[in-house]
Amino acid sequence: MTGTNRRPFIHTGHGYRSSPSPAWARRRYKKAATLQEASLTSAAASSVVHHITSAVSRALTLTRAAMASSWLALLPVLCCLGALMPTTSHAARAFFVFGDSLVDNGNNNFLLTAARADSPPYGIDTPDHRATGRFSNGKNPVLPYLSPELDGDKMLVGANFASAGVGILNDTGIQFANIIHISKQLLYFEQYQKRLSSLIGAQQTRRLVNGALVLIALGGNDFVNNYYLVPYSARSREFSLPDYINYLLSEYRQILTVYIHMSRLLLPPPCASLSDCHERTAMQRLYELGARRVLVQGVGPIGCVPAELALHSLDGSCDMELQRAAEMYNPRLMSLLSELNGRYGNGVFVGVNTQRMHNDFIEDPKAYGFATSTQACCGQGRFNGMGLCTMVSSLCEDRDAFVFWDAFHPTERANRLIVQQFMSGSVDVIAPMNLSTVLAIDLQNEQMRT
Repeated sequence: MTGTNRRPFIHTGHGYRSSPSPAWARRRYKKAATLQEASLTSAAASSVVHHITSAVSRALTLTRAAMASSWLALLPVLCCLGALMPTTSHAARAFFVFGDSLVDNGNNNFLLTAARADSPPYGIDTPDHRATGRFSNGKNPVLPYLSPELDGDKMLVGANFASAGVGILNDTGIQFANIIHISKQLLYFEQYQKRLSSLIGAQQTRRLVNGALVLIALGGNDFVNNYYLVPYSARSREFSLPDYINYLLSEYRQILTVYIHMSRLLLPPPCASLSDCHERTAMQRLYELGARRVLVQGVGPIGCVPAELALHSLDGSCDMELQRAAEMYNPRLMSLLSELNGRYGNGVFVGVNTQRMHNDFIEDPKAYGFATSTQACCGQGRFNGMGLCTMVSSLCEDRDAFVFWDAFHPTERANRLIVQQFMSGSVDVIAPMNLSTVLAIDLQNEQMRT
């Protein structure tokens, strides 16, 4: 049982901190050509999504004529991510998001929890300069599932189920009390499908879900807010680091498997035993609820975020123990996804090595136009990495000069660089293929069917 655990304080999240008639909905569903609101949020994923979507939108402009009505021209941001997946002429593109604060775009606004980003200066660079619940300085679009605005035609572009503070394990983030653990996110996804089915019918719902693009961001909190949360944490006494990673990945396997089956809208196979039934009901595994493209983010450079530098670094050097954990975990995650692709079809799961994507501009920020990769734009104390980003925090004037927005999350500009890697990165950062390749393959497959 190793564990060089030494945390003097608790962090707030991996980043902290009436329906229309079915007939009307079906008509709207068939016409939906430009639907807004769909987003990841916070750090690497939320902006990632925001900017991937712009890149995808540009690519779609070149291919839309050939695709005719098979593709939806979803608006900028997350919605356009859905356009990566071709569908039949009557199917809308959808985008679903699961995970932690790297992708929570406002679900926690509706919960009594400290892990929220619904007050300034979050959202300072949005058009209306309003904090939306996304843990970043920029725009945030697919509606959070708990938002009362997610209804009618807005459901056709998908939903965001993510919640700041959660992890792969249900005991991760318990210090935040009221957050949406991944098992409940999957239950909400099942509930979403039932709501959508009542609007557009079961067949159209199944087509929409199966053609969706999915992004899942989990894992960082299982280290930062669990294993390394405090010295001699319960998990670090229970597991050595390699054994803990084995345990995380065994749980993640179940989550990913559940999603695929849930999105197929099929009844699960008969239970082998009563205990098997109980376990399946509790877990709701991700291939039992079904999409065809699932982007799975690895753990980022958790030892290099300003919060960790403030606690453990004298000169801005990354915390080596946390970096070691990420470096051990990420290759194992990619191997798991490769194994699952062998079972469910190559390219169903696309692994994203976010640590590798960040490393270049963390190690040499000036080469990418940043002034610093150690100092947060918003915060206080050493490296601006202590406590929360609030109205009384020290706030930088030029957000584009900073890699990190707050103690944990990248700025909008840093995320744009990450998105470039999503679109065109080599297999050492995104595998088995980047999103440009996904786009090309899916377009080719669609053309062959029509």
